[in-house]
Amino acid sequence: MEKPKRKEKTPWPTRKAMAQIYEKNLWGGAADTFYSGEGSHDPALVFPYVKAVQEFLHRLPRPVRLCDLGCGDFNIGKQLLPFVQEYIALDIVPELIQRNQKTFKADNLSFLALDAAQDELPQADVVLVRQVLQHLCNNEIQQILSKLSQYRYVILTEHLPRGEFEPNLDIISGQGIRLKKGSGVDLLAPPFNFRVRNAQEWVSVIPENGKGVLKTVCYTLI
Repeated sequence: MEKPKRKEKTPWPTRKAMAQIYEKNLWGGAADTFYSGEGSHDPALVFPYVKAVQEFLHRLPRPVRLCDLGCGDFNIGKQLLPFVQEYIALDIVPELIQRNQKTFKADNLSFLALDAAQDELPQADVVLVRQVLQHLCNNEIQQILSKLSQYRYVILTEHLPRGEFEPNLDIISGQGIRLKKGSGVDLLAPPFNFRVRNAQEWVSVIPENGKGVLKTVCYTLI
């Protein structure tokens, strides 16, 4: 696999903010560990998602190349690995990627430290974007969306308010998510107006604390 080109730029504040989340264990977990939060570990949230993605991958006519945009600590990714021909796991935090490279080994697995907003993304058939965009400002989301059209399927998970809400209120990247504003990311709404052929909602799960809902939608693009 040809390694995607990486632009040599001063790191954006997003990378620093996400690195500090892991350094200070702001999403929980023991000290000196990388932990991607309850959204990646709570069985009530993880199992329905993993089951839906596994079933989808199993239904495809052939094993695919999958890109995981924001792989985190790979607790979810490791459960999907047997269902793909190649798994390319990306994250913006280099130290997290280094940890993952040492922890998880497979012939069809590779980890890359990339900033999805700044850097070229690897080619694949399917891209996973699980609870990533919710942490980013609208400008960075738009930059990522401009690169997603190369994929056939985009499987997106976002933490949204329950019921009706005003979508896509802007935030500062890495400083919480839109839920605190009563908003959430809707790629089909302005200012993004993401063009898709089809959209299917797969999973809708309410966290134990009752705050919002985690929704997973599969977009068919090509």
